[in-house]
Amino acid sequence: MSTRSFDFDSASGYRLSGRLEAPETTPAGWAIFAHCFTCGKDNIAATRITRALAQKGIGVLRFDFAGLGASGGQFADFAADVRDLITAAEAMAAEGKAPSLLIGHSMGGAAVLAAAGELPAVKAVATIGAPGHLRHVLHQFDPEQIEKIEREQQADVHLAGRPFSVGLGFLEQLRQFDLPGCIAELGRPLLVLHSPRDETVGIENAQQIFGAAKHPKSFISLDDADHLLTRRSDADFAAGVIAAWAARYLPPIHADAPLEAIVSGADARTTGEGKFQLSVRVGPLTIIADEPESLGGMGSGPSPYDLLSAGLAACTSMTVKLVADNKGFPLEHVRTRVEHEKVEGATPPDLFTRTISFEGHLDAEQQAKLLDIANRCPVHKTLSGGSRVETKYAP
Repeated sequence: MSTRSFDFDSASGYRLSGRLEAPETTPAGWAIFAHCFTCGKDNIAATRITRALAQKGIGVLRFDFAGLGASGGQFADFAADVRDLITAAEAMAAEGKAPSLLIGHSMGGAAVLAAAGELPAVKAVATIGAPGHLRHVLHQFDPEQIEKIEREQQADVHLAGRPFSVGLGFLEQLRQFDLPGCIAELGRPLLVLHSPRDETVGIENAQQIFGAAKHPKSFISLDDADHLLTRRSDADFAAGVIAAWAARYLPPIHADAPLEAIVSGADARTTGEGKFQLSVRVGPLTIIADEPESLGGMGSGPSPYDLLSAGLAACTSMTVKLVADNKGFPLEHVRTRVEHEKVEGATPPDLFTRTISFEGHLDAEQQAKLLDIANRCPVHKTLSGGSRVETKYAP
């Protein structure tokens, strides 16, 4: 998976800031993710769901709607958001990545339902915690705020703890826009995901959307998830369901030329995102490496020392399980945790602390034997015995 900036101009001339999450191999399809009201492309749900979809083979663009995040333009204009979704699809198509799937979270769900009819290439639509009517969004405003906007035509209000300038035209859009009509005329497969415990957009909204839509349509409960899908497990579940559901509707994409096989070792290259992010290929597999945010990275993947620790942990567990199986020990599972730190003044300064746990009916002698074996795993020997590194240049 790789991530890169994807900025484009709106039909009204302001710049929209986006981020494209792409699989390393030929994608199963391309999608656009529309974020929730007042959120942005980098909120937890948008980030986790789009990255999870990319890991499952679907490339996704997420971008800030007008007036939010790094995008220009004026916030609180639903019609403009719909136009910007259409422009985003056109910008992707210009790069050969025409989206065939639209995904919208909360107010973004309403936006994709409204935009889909203008995008013939879109083959399927999915919504997460979306309102059944735009007027539901009026619940985000205090009555005093609404009165102020109606009285002054334009007013600064606080939404989700932040100040925004909202005009009377936006309130009229919320009151008058015929979202049920758009749903009825959607003419595409629809997946509705909603939590029955959503306290921001109640489950009755999912019922309204599902009732207005024509078949094929599907509903998936997000159980006890909150509206913003702040738990990673909820975002991963939503992404998995969307990927599996959309697979039958996404048109095939012509395969790219296969990457040169990595027979042995690892190949790391910069992705162009952040200061440190790398795409690392190991055999047929690809992972993302990065540094944590505290060191100037984006935290999008394990750090080099994390990967080194993972190698020791993996080798330890493999070696212990192999020996246990060969000796007939009743070891069911082995877990190894490795932590790395640099100890000032120590020689050598690098300390790897390894904690091993066994599952199974092992006696004390068997446990001691396997702990001794752990100290003889190949990676342990490499780290403790030292090694040589030769550097070559490949033009």
